[in-house]
Amino acid sequence: MARFRPLSAPLNRPIRLAVLISGGGTTLVNLMTKIREGKLDAEVGVVVASRASCGGVQRAADLGLRCDVIQRKSYSTIDDFSGAIFSVCREQKVDLVVCGGFLALITIPPDFAGRVINIHPSLIPAFSGQGFHGHHVHEAVLTRGAKVSGCTVHFVDEQYDHGPIIVQRTVPVLDDDTADSLAARVFQSECEALPEAIRMFAKGTLEIDGSRVRSLRS
Repeated sequence: MARFRPLSAPLNRPIRLAVLISGGGTTLVNLMTKIREGKLDAEVGVVVASRASCGGVQRAADLGLRCDVIQRKSYSTIDDFSGAIFSVCREQKVDLVVCGGFLALITIPPDFAGRVINIHPSLIPAFSGQGFHGHHVHEAVLTRGAKVSGCTVHFVDEQYDHGPIIVQRTVPVLDDDTADSLAARVFQSECEALPEAIRMFAKGTLEIDGSRVRSLRS
């Protein structure tokens, strides 16, 4: 990515989000909780699920949100699959696309460059890339004997867990941790890091410079 600012000025209104999910929708629930508590000035315009069977579809319905199921297997190419997703995002006039436990690879169209972010449950570049998702990440952290873990919010490019990093938060790895206990601690860090990144984006002060993200004074 060349140097550019995804937004050149603050939105000065609630940021409109699309949330992409493949699993239980816990990230979606966290965002809606922050919004309803007045801690995040945002609205969710649409949820896109990559599987009709994922628990997040029902959670979106329970939250009163529109949820479109767009499955990779329904399209012959990644470009066609991605095109269907971003067509919905354009229709709903979203400012920012949030991948919250979204496991499918997508291509980013030019009009959404710098407008798609992902939350990953490790400190990228460690324990990231294809196959590193959910408990696979935390089991790998424990197997390796890492002393810290955490989460990363980054801009999405066309590789798994690879784009410029916006926010990272660390948590300790305890001697008696299981994958479940570590996952719970990391998720608590995700619950703060993702809204923080969204607020930074909405301020219009983020600049992408190659693989780096800088927060500029407004």
